[in-house]
Amino acid sequence: MASHLRLFEVFSDENASGVVFKNRSLKRLIINIIDQNGHSTITELSRELNTSVPKVTSLVNELIEDGLLKDEGKFDSTGGRRASIYGLVSEACYFIGVDVKRYYVNVGLLNFKKQLVDLHEKIPYKLENTPESLQQLMIIIRKFISEQKIKQEKILSVGINLSGRINHTNGYSYSYFHFHEEPLATVIEKEIGIPVVLENDSRAMAYGEYCGAEIQNRSNVLFVNMDYGIGLGVLIDGKLYYGKSGFSGEFGHIPFFENEVLCHCGKKGCLETEASGMALIRKFRERIEQGSSSSAMRKKKSVGEITLLDIIQAAQNEDILSIEILADIGEKLGKGIAMLINVFNPELLILGGTLSETGDYLRLPIRSAFNKYSLSLINSDTQLLLSKLGERAGVMGACLIARNKVLYRY
Repeated sequence: MASHLRLFEVFSDENASGVVFKNRSLKRLIINIIDQNGHSTITELSRELNTSVPKVTSLVNELIEDGLLKDEGKFDSTGGRRASIYGLVSEACYFIGVDVKRYYVNVGLLNFKKQLVDLHEKIPYKLENTPESLQQLMIIIRKFISEQKIKQEKILSVGINLSGRINHTNGYSYSYFHFHEEPLATVIEKEIGIPVVLENDSRAMAYGEYCGAEIQNRSNVLFVNMDYGIGLGVLIDGKLYYGKSGFSGEFGHIPFFENEVLCHCGKKGCLETEASGMALIRKFRERIEQGSSSSAMRKKKSVGEITLLDIIQAAQNEDILSIEILADIGEKLGKGIAMLINVFNPELLILGGTLSETGDYLRLPIRSAFNKYSLSLINSDTQLLLSKLGERAGVMGACLIARNKVLYRY
C-alpha cells in the first residue's frame, strides 16, 4: 500500500510546498521526457531539465523505488563509460477507456507504457438520456474493473467517451445524463472511486487513431466519425482542438440541406439528416416500403427492425439496395468533407466510425465528391484514409486522454 501512496503523490500536488513541490514537479518532468523519448539516460535528463546530475540521479532512484521507472541496462556510446538508460515500468499503473456507442460499449485497459492489455468489445447496452441508462453504464464499468487481475489502486484514471456536447475541462455533459448540478465526471467518479475524464467520442477517436495508428508524422489531421450521427475530431499541430467552449467538431449540424427532416438537435436541414447512419436507416426503410427488396430483410419480420449493422452487413454481402443508398449518402457527405478541406487544408483526413466498415462502398463516392467540390490546389495535398484502428480507436483515445490528464495535466 505504501508504494501505491507514493505513486499517487508523484502525480499530485496536495500537501506539497517548497522543496517537496519542486521535487514532485521534477519527477513528473522526468516521466514526461522518458514517456516522449521512450527512454533516457541521466545525462540526457540533466541536460533537458537544466538540473545537476546528482539531483537527477537522486530523483530517478526515488522513481525506481516508487516502481515507476526501471534501469533498462547500459547504453553503448562512443567513448567514455557506458551509461544506464531508464524507461517506464509497464505494470506501474493503468488507465481505463470507455467508448459508449448507441447500442453497445467498448472498454479497454491501458498500461503505463501505452499498451492496450485488455479489451472488451460490444458489451450490450442502450444509450438513452435516463438515470437507468447511466446506472447500467456504471455497472458495466464496475464489472470491468472487478475482472482485472490488478489492484484498483493502480488504476489512476478512467476516460469515458460520449456523443454530443461535452466540456472536457469541467466534466459536464450537455447531451446525455445531465440530471445533476454536479459535473457528470464527478458523479461517476463518486460511484466508481476513480478519477474520471469525459470526452466527446469523435475527438477521442481522432486522438486514438492519431496516436495508435502510427501517423504522428502528420501534424494537421481531421477525423470524420461516421456513425448514427456525424462528428469531427480536429488535430492541429498534433493537439486536439476544442474551441472556446470545448464544443468544436459539430460537423453534422451544419445546415447543409433545404429539407423538412428534423434533426435530433431540433433544427432542420443538418448534414446528418441526409448523410449519416440515421439517414441511411431512414432511406433504406423508405425504399423497402416503396417496394424495393434487400437481403437485409431475410431475417426481419418488419422494416422497423432494421438496424444500421444490418444494412452494413448487407452491403458487405453485395446487397444492391444498401450499396445504392450508401453511394447517395457518400456523395452528400463528400460534399461536406470538401468544405472541410477548403477550410482546414489538412495533411490527412481519416474516415472512421461504424459506417467506415462499408469500405469502398462509402469511401469511393466520398472521394469522388471530395475531388469534385474542393479546390484542387488544396485537395492534392490531403490524403484520404479509412481508420486503421476501427472499433479500438475510441477506447485507445479514451485511455490516452485519461493518461494525459494524469501525466501532463491536460
